Amino acid sequence: MIKAAAAATVLAAMATTPAAAQQAEHAVHHIEGTVLQVAAEGRVESAPDMATISLGVMTEGQTAAAAMAENARRMNALTQALRRAGVAERDIQTSNLSVNPQYVYAENQPPRVTGYQANNQVTVRVRNLDNTGRVIDAAVAAGGNTVNGISFSHADPEAQLDAARRAAAQNARRRADLYAQAFGMRVHRVIAISESGGYAPPMPMPVMARMELSDAATPVAPGEITTNVSVSVTYELR
Repeated sequence: MIKAAAAATVLAAMATTPAAAQQAEHAVHHIEGTVLQVAAEGRVESAPDMATISLGVMTEGQTAAAAMAENARRMNALTQALRRAGVAERDIQTSNLSVNPQYVYAENQPPRVTGYQANNQVTVRVRNLDNTGRVIDAAVAAGGNTVNGISFSHADPEAQLDAARRAAAQNARRRADLYAQAFGMRVHRVIAISESGGYAPPMPMPVMARMELSDAATPVAPGEITTNVSVSVTYELR
């Protein structure tokens, strides 16, 4: 009898543990109705507020040192021009630096080095879109001769993603209500929610470097950016 009483005490203690309580609560909320899983997408379009430009300097020389020295001189002038145009130091980042031999090829002869080419590329963030064209012009005027492209984005993409998430949630519920009504039921509760990813891609746009400047800045059209979020929601219908 003493052993039985002790065993009963142990079982009672186990029943009051958090894990046991959670299992009991889960048992109370077991699914009684029909399970419906809905996939939905939320999409918002908005104007960007930041531009990212890839530009730099390409120089050539008889030796690698000569090509790099000329490149450094022109690149220093370019970065100073960017700062004068209103680009902050933190928004200028080196993205590529290289020096490579240049070859000439002749039949039945080994390649011959004719010189060296140095490249220095920076990624520039422009936070005032009205200033984008003038930043490009300032870089070219200072000696920049490679402009590889421009992309537009949001400085705070989470705000756009949150708007797309709300739209995705609304679309999922609307679709769930439609199915529930079609089968003579109603949405009882949400069982599970998962987000399969938010995507706000930058808008790339090629830009050709202008070697002669006019009074007007290079025209740049930022357009709008589409932000997508997909969700999967599991409902219980009754």
